[in-house]
Amino acid sequence: MKDEKKPVKKSVRSVKGGGLKRFPLLTLRDMVIFPHMVVPLFVGREKSVRALEISMSSGKEVFLAAQMTASTEDPSTDEIYSVGTVCQILQLLKLPDGTVKVLIEGKRRGEITAFINLQDYLQVDVRDIVDTIDGSNELDSLVRVVTASFENYLKLNINAPQENLESIKSIKDPGQLADSLVSHISMKLPDKQALLSMPSPVQRLERLLVLMEGEIEILQIDKKIKARVKKQIEKTQKEYYLNEQMRAIQKELGNKDDYKQEIRELEEKVQTIPLSEEAKKKALAELKKLQYMSPMSAEAAVSRNYLDWLFTLPWGKLSEELDDLLQAEEVLNADHYGLEKVKERIIEFLAVRSLVKDLKGPILCLVGPPGVGKTSLARSIARATGRNFVKMSLGGVRDEAEIRGHRRTYIGSMPGRIVQSLKKAGTNNPVFLLDEIDKLSSDFRGDPASALLEVLDPEQNLVFSDHFMDIDYDLSRVMFITTANSLHSIPRPLLDRLEIVKLEGYTEKEKVEIAKRHLVRKQLVANGLLDRGVSFNDSALSEIIRHYTRESGVRNLEREISGVCRKVARLVAAGSRKKFVIRPVQVREFLGARKIVPTSPELGEATGLVTGLAWTETGGDLLSIEVAVLPGNGKLTITGKLGDVMQESAHAALSYVRSRAQMLGLARDFYKNYDLHIHVPEGAIPKDGPSAGITMATAIASALSGMPVRARIAMTGEITLRGRVLPIGGLKEKLLAARRGQIRTVIIPQENQKDLDEIPDELLKGVTVKLVSHMDEVLAASLSGDFSASWLLAASDVSRKGSETSLSH
Repeated sequence: MKDEKKPVKKSVRSVKGGGLKRFPLLTLRDMVIFPHMVVPLFVGREKSVRALEISMSSGKEVFLAAQMTASTEDPSTDEIYSVGTVCQILQLLKLPDGTVKVLIEGKRRGEITAFINLQDYLQVDVRDIVDTIDGSNELDSLVRVVTASFENYLKLNINAPQENLESIKSIKDPGQLADSLVSHISMKLPDKQALLSMPSPVQRLERLLVLMEGEIEILQIDKKIKARVKKQIEKTQKEYYLNEQMRAIQKELGNKDDYKQEIRELEEKVQTIPLSEEAKKKALAELKKLQYMSPMSAEAAVSRNYLDWLFTLPWGKLSEELDDLLQAEEVLNADHYGLEKVKERIIEFLAVRSLVKDLKGPILCLVGPPGVGKTSLARSIARATGRNFVKMSLGGVRDEAEIRGHRRTYIGSMPGRIVQSLKKAGTNNPVFLLDEIDKLSSDFRGDPASALLEVLDPEQNLVFSDHFMDIDYDLSRVMFITTANSLHSIPRPLLDRLEIVKLEGYTEKEKVEIAKRHLVRKQLVANGLLDRGVSFNDSALSEIIRHYTRESGVRNLEREISGVCRKVARLVAAGSRKKFVIRPVQVREFLGARKIVPTSPELGEATGLVTGLAWTETGGDLLSIEVAVLPGNGKLTITGKLGDVMQESAHAALSYVRSRAQMLGLARDFYKNYDLHIHVPEGAIPKDGPSAGITMATAIASALSGMPVRARIAMTGEITLRGRVLPIGGLKEKLLAARRGQIRTVIIPQENQKDLDEIPDELLKGVTVKLVSHMDEVLAASLSGDFSASWLLAASDVSRKGSETSLSH
């Protein structure tokens, strides 16, 4: 790389002291180095470290100059003072974090005449500045005056070491004296730079004398202020000491008014707060013990803490609940789009509540994938019913004391989070959200799920007992709402107390509506774009939903909308005044290449390859199952990180195919000559579930018979050895996955016909759903074989009766 040599303008009058010399440049922040100074530095910038390395290899001399703005990371040549100091490197040490500690000594002044910009550091051409000594007779007098002023400065400045005076007095050279005094006097960077730029020692000493006299005047004022403040503090301390002595004398005389007043206040609370009979007896007993305790004892602290908790619980406090069903329905519709079953259940509760005043609170369990609005729906229920809202997260809770509290056996004991949340709610009838109830765990400290049985059982929570409070507390008026992503991890006894309300994934149309009504406005407000002319059209939202998110809910959709808003906010902050209408082109421009390409089945017919439908906690998905037939001796290999249930389904499917060998044109002992390999792609992802039986059986039958599977067909269902197709769950999510994957025909169990009534018509548009009850019907619908339907019907009848027969084509 060719060196760039840039001359600099002279900022001071310099005295030439010889020819130009070239040095590596090290720039300093908030620091000016003078000749005769020995200073340690910590160097971290890459250019500075490189300059030191070059200096160590070429004479150990480097030029140090201050930069005008300390915050600038990489200053330009115009931002560096032209006058600096030529320094000698005495010691250099590289530290483990990449920085360098260097000890340098200032040698002489110098002025930069040109900058040489190399690739990774700067070099400068430097002309020495030689001190100009006046032959004035006043120089000796000036030195004495400056030294005396410095002595006065040290007396007033208690932070400056007094031994500095002796070292200053020993200096005879006026220029060295001026340079040495700079390091002992507090001054700003421009003043230091101005002193460095002065070639005359007389000028430097006169300037230093002015600066020192100013500092001395400030120090004298500080001394007067401190003396005045100290006098006031001594008076305050004296009064405090006398007051404390008076209190001590009163205590010695038996006057304990403060403690007695506290006891009287607690007694008044017992009478005024509507405690239950049991709680009142407990409070009076604790008060009686507290009266005979020393106020400073640990037992008294435990009793006072217990009474504080007892009195802060919302005894008898109830929110005024709303009975207006129309208003409640408007609130729910305004906050959430869709979710008709959940809204209907809340309206039913309010209707019954208006007729039965002492109705016990229901225990709802909102079950659904992440991001479908379970928590926000609970907040809306509180708003619709006029109750306070309180939330308790159960994710990862494994200590029973989190629910029931700690026993009062030590000072740090506390009530459980149920009681703490009620105190936070401030009323006895809040909407109480128990979030992530399926994430509870247990260990040696107890089982929190079992402790929740008392809380969530309407027949028992009339008398909920917390270990810390040790009294019964009525939770029957609390409206408990729990949330979970799946039901299989909730213990059965706890699940039995819950009223399950399923929140299934949203269709694309529902997601677009939710985004238009709620998410877009929320993110425009969050990113300061509400009144900036930013809008999203429907096609842009559909683009984000299809190609940038894969979920049942709308949480990632909101994140991607936020990502677009941030990009627009950057343009607006840069000065753009145009209106932004976000279309698919802008979505791809702001969010980058499409993250998700929808999984699609084979476009044509394929042998031994079947598309299955799977349910996951984030929604439905397509699952390809491949079967390869290899020469062998009947070995079955299963790969793809399948769980025990899917592996058992594979064995059941193979047994079924063997029972249909003649139907498929296979020899009875075909399995003795072949090995089968069943593989489910994406082997790094664990897979399990009771709905892949008919998919595996179809893939095995296709691979063995050579009959291809029809194009754009998917299926879901479990299989028995006799070929019966068992029902499955998560039908809506699986149909959503089929729509995304452009599936035309979906095969589902006959027993899932009841679930089709709850599927939106929009979801079934363009998809043919075939209901089957036997595996023979699955093969007839999915394989491109030439066997007759009448034979299949006969085979199905025989298999249902459990008989064994020998049939041919």
